[in-house]
Amino acid sequence: MKLFWFIPTFGDSRYLASPKGARRTTFAYLCQIAQAVDELGYYGALLPTGRSCDDAWVVASSLFPFTRQMRFLVAVRPGLMSPTLTARMVASFDQMSGGRLLINVVTGGDPVELAGDGVLLDHDERYRLTDEFLTIFRRISAQESVDFKGEHLEVRDAKLLFAGVQKPYPELYFGGSSSAAHEVAGKHIDVYLSWGEPPEQVAEKIAEVRKIAARYGRAVRFGVRLHIIVRETEKEAWTAAEDLIRYVTDDVISGAQKIFARFDSSGQQRMSQLHAGKREKLEISPNLWAGVGLVRGGAGTALVGDPDTVAERIREYGDLGVDSFIFSGYPHLEEAYRVAELLFPLLRTTPELTQTSPQYLSPFGEAAASGASPHDRSRLRASPQEAR
Repeated sequence: MKLFWFIPTFGDSRYLASPKGARRTTFAYLCQIAQAVDELGYYGALLPTGRSCDDAWVVASSLFPFTRQMRFLVAVRPGLMSPTLTARMVASFDQMSGGRLLINVVTGGDPVELAGDGVLLDHDERYRLTDEFLTIFRRISAQESVDFKGEHLEVRDAKLLFAGVQKPYPELYFGGSSSAAHEVAGKHIDVYLSWGEPPEQVAEKIAEVRKIAARYGRAVRFGVRLHIIVRETEKEAWTAAEDLIRYVTDDVISGAQKIFARFDSSGQQRMSQLHAGKREKLEISPNLWAGVGLVRGGAGTALVGDPDTVAERIREYGDLGVDSFIFSGYPHLEEAYRVAELLFPLLRTTPELTQTSPQYLSPFGEAAASGASPHDRSRLRASPQEAR
């Protein structure tokens, strides 16, 4: 399994939709999260995109010099970026980071935000644009000279002079629940992402994308993006889930759901249908909780439970063919550690931590009685006289 974390460039907090427990996502704080992801052995981290976020390319470019092995999953935006400029940005980042870039292709699902960025196409037109964008991007990244004229894009003698480290280009990740999105995924994408829907619904999308990919003579891998609330006991985990939405009022839920209703994203519509804006029945599948989606757009579900239970639910997605999991938790710094400590020992993950020598002088864990390592309690067995 490839386990990713999340870099919260739109803010972080202990509670949803409340200033209580909120913290500013300064560069220093984001660097702490990235270095935790790097040191703990996550495969990489997703950086979000949109007008409510700091720019993903600037943030990732700022963070990679302070990390050693993690990958950065960074968005490209058909309609906002040209495929040729994107190819040069990708190649440069890939070279500078030593091959630690992954690409998240984001078509977008909020017509209001898209119009603000000058994208005035309807839903299916945006996916046709994405198809043309990826056709050009993939060919020039593979060192072809490209002439292309489509419905939305046209290039003449397009080429990439300086290639990246990864051949022919970094892996392409992509999410979308509509038929138009599935067509793009089957034709172009390496890893198709679903938000955390119940396993049977994810299985339906996987089957559809596999069928389309086979038509193009391709194979696609699969991933799931969701939140995670894991504690040492089931009771503690569900208490933490309820605590996360402690300050969410009915008015805030109503306002958020009105905004989501304007989206033409099939994925967002499916997320909203899981809870219908109601608090009454948020466990929509065993240990799958839709409370986050009451007020947060995009990924709106969380796996909730003790380590063994959550690991089993993750393996259930794995049995469907999912091998990449993009997790997040509030607040993201502390939860990165908690998830790694409680779940990593129960899952087969990639990569193993590659450091060959200790990075700190102190032992892992707090020393007991100012001397004994937490892994060597024998030093605490003093004689009665010494114990005085």
